Amino acid sequence: MPTMTKDEVKAAILASVAKLGHVPSRAELLKEAGVTPRNIRKHFGTYRSALEACGQERNGAGKKVLMLPLFQDWTGIVRRLNKIPTLVDYEQLSRYSVRPLLRVFSTWANVPDGMKLYAEGQGLADEYKDVLDVIANRTSREGDVPKVSAPTSVPKILKDRPMYGPLLEGCPLVFAPTNEAGVLYLFGAMSERLGFLVLMVQTGFPDCEAMRVVAENRLQRVKVEVEYQSLNFLKHMHDLTGADMIVCWEHNWPECPLDVLELKTLVGTRQTLPLICADNTDQVGSPKSP
Repeated sequence: MPTMTKDEVKAAILASVAKLGHVPSRAELLKEAGVTPRNIRKHFGTYRSALEACGQERNGAGKKVLMLPLFQDWTGIVRRLNKIPTLVDYEQLSRYSVRPLLRVFSTWANVPDGMKLYAEGQGLADEYKDVLDVIANRTSREGDVPKVSAPTSVPKILKDRPMYGPLLEGCPLVFAPTNEAGVLYLFGAMSERLGFLVLMVQTGFPDCEAMRVVAENRLQRVKVEVEYQSLNFLKHMHDLTGADMIVCWEHNWPECPLDVLELKTLVGTRQTLPLICADNTDQVGSPKSP
C-alpha cells in the first residue's frame, strides 16, 4: 500500500470515526481507510498518539474510562438534545458504551442525579449550569425532588464555630454526626453490638473492612463505605463493585443497589429544639450544616 502523509492519516481516522460511529480499532482503520501500522508508526509512533492528534480516544475492552470524559460526553449529548438522553439516545450518540456509566450508577435512572452531584463536587456547576437546569426541570416534572421552603428569617450561623447535631441518647457520641468522620466514629463505637468486628480502617476506598455476623456462629468479611448520606456514594463516584455495603447517618438513596445500614434509625435522639427566628416566631427544625 502507498505511504500516506500525516494529514492523510488524520483525515482517514476522522472519516472512519464518522462512518463507523466510534473510534476504529487498528484493524478497522486498515480495512476502512487503508491506513497501515507502518503509516501510523512513521508519523505518530503509536496509535494512541495518532488518535490524540485527532482529538479522539479509544477505550478498549477492559480499559476503565475516567469519570471526567464520561461526564463531558454525557453533558455534550444533553446540550445537543436539550433533554436528558434515553438509553437509546446515548447508545446512538455517545463515543462510549453504556457499561462505564452503569458500573458507576447501577441503573440508567441514577445517571442524571449522579452527574449533577459530580458537577457540584468538582466545582463545575457554573460552567454546566444549562445542563443542571435540564436535570432540575426533569426531576421537578417527575416529582423526584420535594420542594422544601426555608424559613424566611433564621439566626445567623457563625462561620468560626462548629455545627452540632441533636443530642443522642444512650450513645458514646454526645451529638448526632454532621459529617462522614462523625459517622465513622459512631459506627466504630456501635459496631460490636450491631454485629460487626472491624478488621481495618483506611483513608482510601472502601473506608473499612469488617467481619459481619450473618447467622448464628457464622461471619462473613464485608467491605464497608461510610458516608454521611448514602447518596454521597454517588457524589464521590465510588465503584459499586468496590464495596459490599454503605453505613450512613441518613439513607437518602432509595434506588441504592447495595446493602445500607442507616445509623439514625438505630439510636435515639432528643427532640430538636424549635428554631427561634428574628421575627419572634417559632419554626420547627434547625439549620443544616453548610
